[in-house]
Amino acid sequence: MGLAGEIFIEQVEEKKNLETNNASVFILFPSHSFHLFPPSVSQRNSILSVFFLIYGKGMFGNEARRVVAWMNGCEGDPKLPIGSIETRTLTVVPSPSKAMERLSVAIRELKCSPPPLTSGILRLQVPIEEQIEAIEWLHAQHDNLPRCFFSGRRSRANGNGSNLLMDIGNENGDTSFTNNLVGVAGVGSAVFFQQLRPFSYHDWRSIKRFLSSECPLIRAYGAIRFDATANISPEWKAFASFYFMVPQVEFDELEGSSMLAITIAWDNALSWTWDEAIHSLETTMQQIASVVVKLKKEASGESILSKTHVPNKTHWDLAVKKALQEINTSSSELVKVVLARSSRILTATNIDPIAWLASLQVEGEDAYQFCLQPPNGPAFVGNTPERLFHRKWLSISSEALAATRARGESRALDLQIKHDLLSSPKDHLEFTVVRENIQNKLESVCDRVVVEPKKTVRKLPRIQHLYAQLTGNLRREDDEFEILSSLHPTPAVCGLPKEAARLFISETEMFDRGMYAGPVGWFGGGESEFAVGIRSALVEMDSGALIYAGAGIVEGSNPSSEWDELELKTSQCMPSK
Repeated sequence: MGLAGEIFIEQVEEKKNLETNNASVFILFPSHSFHLFPPSVSQRNSILSVFFLIYGKGMFGNEARRVVAWMNGCEGDPKLPIGSIETRTLTVVPSPSKAMERLSVAIRELKCSPPPLTSGILRLQVPIEEQIEAIEWLHAQHDNLPRCFFSGRRSRANGNGSNLLMDIGNENGDTSFTNNLVGVAGVGSAVFFQQLRPFSYHDWRSIKRFLSSECPLIRAYGAIRFDATANISPEWKAFASFYFMVPQVEFDELEGSSMLAITIAWDNALSWTWDEAIHSLETTMQQIASVVVKLKKEASGESILSKTHVPNKTHWDLAVKKALQEINTSSSELVKVVLARSSRILTATNIDPIAWLASLQVEGEDAYQFCLQPPNGPAFVGNTPERLFHRKWLSISSEALAATRARGESRALDLQIKHDLLSSPKDHLEFTVVRENIQNKLESVCDRVVVEPKKTVRKLPRIQHLYAQLTGNLRREDDEFEILSSLHPTPAVCGLPKEAARLFISETEMFDRGMYAGPVGWFGGGESEFAVGIRSALVEMDSGALIYAGAGIVEGSNPSSEWDELELKTSQCMPSK
């Protein structure tokens, strides 16, 4: 049923995803939800008033729990600067509960003295003396959506880590907290960025509009589809073509300490005022838990009832043979194509995506962990070893990662497998295609590109890959969008040439990759970082998950060997061992 064409009612269990416009409103009930997307503040407020008059205590009695709304930053004009971008650091406190109290007082003070600007973004952060893991804080928030989590690789053997060194000053000018950022967890959305159309320069500028190098921890976390031209399947509808969010409430895990922060974003031109932003933040804050319980970082032990693959082994063999036939045809330009598999597991109980992600951290610290879950959508989680790029100012780095082997059960066997990997002509071809393509892309926007090491083995807890690191200097910061759009998808997850491989994948694969193998990470003011969304899964709300894995097909590939590689990669993401 509808009210003036503006209120739509849906059964919550249907989990429908509706396209949003500017500020979206969700009125949540135990059994139903209302979704509003009027074009102006006055219309939205009028509809809300009429809604609660007619339905608030009539049709549903006192069932209404909360009204949640967010602003879509993609609907603004990226050429118009935000009125102010500011970070304020408050006094250091001993615990998360004290940080919550301090932020609640700060919100009340802000309500008494609102800024005179029509747009802006403000972050208030409270340093916490105790180091608490961000993933444990996020787990304590239960199903508070939207939510996100991102942690960079903690192993820094190559000296090129992505952790941000911060001087955290407080109200008294004390800068005694100087720490590396380990992981970030967030709930609620101060501003989000989402469209059904492919991610564009306009969208990138819309995100950057809310960011500043003066406020390095105001970041937009999110992901982009592997193939924005492909139809979006039902399980990926909530993500659209891309989804980024600046968290309303954020917990930062630092080396030796922690920090709790809130962010308020408003823009009258987007029908989202300061008062509405504050009210939305207060609604989210009411759901925040201060008590954080230690998580067991081990396999969750979920009982798997069934596991089905798309494609199955027979269809996989046919697809690989078709790819090899195309590669070996003299008239074909295809050199490599990466074919993927989707494995649906059904479990006896619902899978907790945050607990699952925590168990994946056991696989090793030399990987990125991430979780992204839009409102009323599944959770995209992963533990990926592959960096797409890391930019700090004009300095940029990327990696070539290809070819896969298992680790040996003994030191001698592990060394033998490493030697086989380094000397394999098939694996050398697959790796070289990836490295040279990334180098060419970087050289198009960088003055100088250095490849060092050119080829080595990167060892993870259960697998090892051929690896190279590439670094350069961008000519200008706007080249960040160019490098993102040109690097993705890399030959490591798509193939070469890119368009020929993408077309082969779209014609051959029988499922939607969604955000799998797409860029996942964050944009900041002076720094950004993206990983490749592999070793990942989509955790659904109905006792199941989809686990994704891929294998590169080049001349000399064998269908059964590539299937075994899929099994090895999938085993890294299973919720039970």
